[in-house]
Amino acid sequence: MIALPAGVLGAVAAWHIGPAATWLPGARAALWPGLDGRGDPSHVALTFDDGPDPATTPRFLRALDALSVRATFFVLGDRLERHPGLGRLIAAEGHELAVHGWRHDRPWWPHPLRDARDLARTADLVAEAAGRRPLWYRPAYGILTGGRWAAARSAGLRTVLWSAWGRDWTASATARSVCAEVTRTLDGGATVLLHDSDVVSAPGAWRAALGAVPELVAECRARGLDVGPLAEHGLIE
Repeated sequence: MIALPAGVLGAVAAWHIGPAATWLPGARAALWPGLDGRGDPSHVALTFDDGPDPATTPRFLRALDALSVRATFFVLGDRLERHPGLGRLIAAEGHELAVHGWRHDRPWWPHPLRDARDLARTADLVAEAAGRRPLWYRPAYGILTGGRWAAARSAGLRTVLWSAWGRDWTASATARSVCAEVTRTLDGGATVLLHDSDVVSAPGAWRAALGAVPELVAECRARGLDVGPLAEHGLIE
């Protein structure tokens, strides 16, 4: 095994983990508003991560349809591969499909070739389900690395995180707590992160997000804000 010089190892580590600083909401909002999901000040982008899940995603589709709202679903490739019909249903109902990676893993070590391969095949599955190429990528856990960033660019995807979230993945989350957390930082131009699956959340946590959706939409509309997918959000470059 060849030992690399300390300087080379340091450079690789910096390239790999340096972009993860964008996970910090304050820094992201100030320095990278496009990455923060900032868009049209009269609009709020509603996004869901971690699906598709046949046990839960259809419930979100029904709730959104009842509200006449369309959203962006960041899907995992391994789940879309298992449930392609559900991906097609999301698209057929007017929602937008986007890429959340192949699996919901943490990027402790650099794997640039694997990152490129996994994002490309997830994007291909999304294109097959939606009938068009996806536009957006959100890394698992919101942790962006050099490899993930390069892979997204190679796949023609723009990376978008969020500017408001509901902490809906915890065992203690309720519809009320999710609503309160989102509205605490919600304003025009925000991108909201929720989850339509508990595949990596506390079991049953999806109920809190689902219960919060009508109140969140009502709050946005009361403020004169439209709610829709990222494609209609006018994201800042």
